[in-house]
Amino acid sequence: MDLNGKVVYITGGTKGIGLGVAQSLLQQGMKVAISGRSDESVSKTLASLGNTANVLGIKADVTRIKDEEAAVEEILKTWGRLDVVLANAGVGHFAPIDEMSDDKWHQMIDINLNGVFHTLKASVEALKKSEGYYMTLASLAGTNFFASGAGYNATKFGVVGFTQAAMLDLRKYNIKVTTIMPGSVATHFNNNEPSEKDAWKIQPEDIGELVIDLLKMHPRTLPSKIEVRPTRPDLK
Repeated sequence: MDLNGKVVYITGGTKGIGLGVAQSLLQQGMKVAISGRSDESVSKTLASLGNTANVLGIKADVTRIKDEEAAVEEILKTWGRLDVVLANAGVGHFAPIDEMSDDKWHQMIDINLNGVFHTLKASVEALKKSEGYYMTLASLAGTNFFASGAGYNATKFGVVGFTQAAMLDLRKYNIKVTTIMPGSVATHFNNNEPSEKDAWKIQPEDIGELVIDLLKMHPRTLPSKIEVRPTRPDLK
């Protein structure tokens, strides 16, 4: 794919991995739409990206299909096409299952799992027209379970299964579908404040580089599921 002028939509694009990917794709000449759940976060991100004609900020909640449909409609109205979608929005709550609250369980299901379906459902017809690319941001927690991770594991195992099945459904339309499964990433996830202590972790721009590599791969070849982890864990 020649990336110059192509259009990407990134959910949860106001910080962390989503923002890192947005910055990387802008440098490739792409037109980038990012969404977030608050006007404040979207406005702040637009300012950091330069408020150029190649950036569009949208307030949208992935747990609501109508929000995602409106986001895609705004992108098409602005740029007339949609080539790439990265379903990146996610949240994590960690506790032993007997201590996990009903509210936190359902929030993870609604954002992490229902959200990727809503984003694909809203964008799939546009992706058919462009023969585009749909990516989900899963996690190594989608294949490796751990104590206090039952809710998060459930959603990320679900995202991996959903994305792989969607890949089989959509490749007949020449739509590529990939799930990316990172390990530790230096972001604000789980109330972390990124600093020098996170230098050993994957950086958001590293995921941006990975996305670019996927987009530039020959159309005949599809890496459908990618595990990516720090080269060396923090040994201290």
